[in-house]
Amino acid sequence: MSHTTDSPGVVTAAPLVDAHVHPDKSSWGGPWLSRTQAVTLREFIDNDVKTQAAYRRSVEERAGALLRTAVAHGTRAVRAHVDVGPAQGVTNVHGVRAAADALAGLIDVQIVAFPQQGLLTAPGTVDLLDTALTEGADLIGGIDPVGLEGDFDGHVDAVFGLAAKHGVDIDIHLHDEGASGLDQTRRIADRAVADGLQGRVTISHAFAVAEATGDDLAAIADHLAASGVWLTTCALGSDPVLPVGYLRARGVNVAAGSDGVRDAWTPFGSGSMLDRAHLLAYRSGAMTDAELELAYDVCSRAGAELLGLAPSGDHVEYPGECLAQVVVDRPTPARVVRDGRIIVRDGALT
Repeated sequence: MSHTTDSPGVVTAAPLVDAHVHPDKSSWGGPWLSRTQAVTLREFIDNDVKTQAAYRRSVEERAGALLRTAVAHGTRAVRAHVDVGPAQGVTNVHGVRAAADALAGLIDVQIVAFPQQGLLTAPGTVDLLDTALTEGADLIGGIDPVGLEGDFDGHVDAVFGLAAKHGVDIDIHLHDEGASGLDQTRRIADRAVADGLQGRVTISHAFAVAEATGDDLAAIADHLAASGVWLTTCALGSDPVLPVGYLRARGVNVAAGSDGVRDAWTPFGSGSMLDRAHLLAYRSGAMTDAELELAYDVCSRAGAELLGLAPSGDHVEYPGECLAQVVVDRPTPARVVRDGRIIVRDGALT
């Protein structure tokens, strides 16, 4: 793992990376947001559309507040899934890009043009995604080709078509579980290979993989490893969590993210990927130092690799005896160093 203990009481570790977050949805830095209960994916989406429409603060202000908090907690980069669709047009992409530009040199932000409301089922979304990829978005996203859209081939053709047109990578939300989710996972992996996109396609959440056991888990892990498809997990609430250690051992790359932070989907989230490493370790039943360190690696070095960040001397310095203790205790960073500059001291931006 990428860490050292340079002097007594100081643990130096790789900077954190949030490989899956929705900053445009967040209420961060504003008044308390009371939420409406939802059960189905469509209910959650409808709640989210209403919540975003009711915000008094701009996307740039809310996303910027969350990104500044992430920097203060040692995050070097994020992959931001930003809504594009009839309800928002491409406004959210502009807002998150403006927030990212204001923090240039402190945090790197990749924007995924994300069709939250549906790509085929929300008319006009394909054209909006096309526009977003010329106005600030870096990747093309997708969501539940069968469960939400009911048309695997049509959805995936549109996503991969836009990727080819703009020369960008792909990150698809896949909440669908069971046999259907595993089948979609296999077919997305096959399409990645067919289009020469090994290592450039991510499946986020991958609940079907997280729930798989025995031969089913072994088979899908080997299929993913052969295709170079990445997975991301968020270890949030009652959602299934990917078996990171098992998948890593079979050659599957896994990174982690915050997902929603204080938005219509969840009252939880802190803007800290160290908190997320703690949750991932807890949800995974970590006990040994190696297992705790693995959770930190998934939330740092692995995310940097997914985002294509060049290795650097950037690092976070924590008070503590060892990295395993840091994951458990979640201390405030003493210092965050980027490009040779101290950008955070004792949890505050300098």
